[in-house]
Amino acid sequence: MPRYFLELSYKGTAYSGFQIQDTGNTIQSEVTKALETIFRQPFSLTGSSRTDAGVHAKQNYFHFDSVLEISSRQVYGLNAVLPKDIAIHQIVRVAEDAHSRFQAISRSYQYCIHTQKDPFLTETAWLYPFPIQKEALDQAAAILMEYTDFTSFSKRNTQVNNFNCQIIRSEWIEKDGILVYEVTANRFLRGMIRGLVATMLKTGRGSLTMQGFRDILEAKDLSLIHI
Repeated sequence: MPRYFLELSYKGTAYSGFQIQDTGNTIQSEVTKALETIFRQPFSLTGSSRTDAGVHAKQNYFHFDSVLEISSRQVYGLNAVLPKDIAIHQIVRVAEDAHSRFQAISRSYQYCIHTQKDPFLTETAWLYPFPIQKEALDQAAAILMEYTDFTSFSKRNTQVNNFNCQIIRSEWIEKDGILVYEVTANRFLRGMIRGLVATMLKTGRGSLTMQGFRDILEAKDLSLIHI
């Protein structure tokens, strides 16, 4: 059966995550509903990854199978019925064995921090109104490149076979007065980025030493941090 990749972006504030779950409305449920409204037949979508509640995406993917002839000509109609915080950019036919999750080469996150209250950043950045030593953040980010087991930074009750992630980029940058943690890896664990950022900020405030940061990583103990 023909397979399609669907590329989209979204603002995740109002959603319980990317893929369908029991805890609330998700991006997947909205896109599925839009496809079924336009084409009047059931669709089963597979997502490229899972994201936590409130996470936004500039680029993410679903794949689905359909005997229908679907192309980017239908994008306008789908966007017309989708909520304003979800946008489809293109739909392309791919090989029948292409997989949006298993064939993804890497995934990238940006986590934004601002230290002064700003009403225009409340949904896209974390207000952290404390002095931060960026040099410490840089050092902590570099330390992460030395490790592959991130058991200590995964939420409990996660259905994965292992906690190994290969990080290929990890750095803090400053953009227009905002601190941004940028990280790229082959995969991420549930809650991993939030846990890493919160713990690195402790090093930036001086309440956690670099050795203490290493100790948390090497302990492989979920109870050492609170995500």
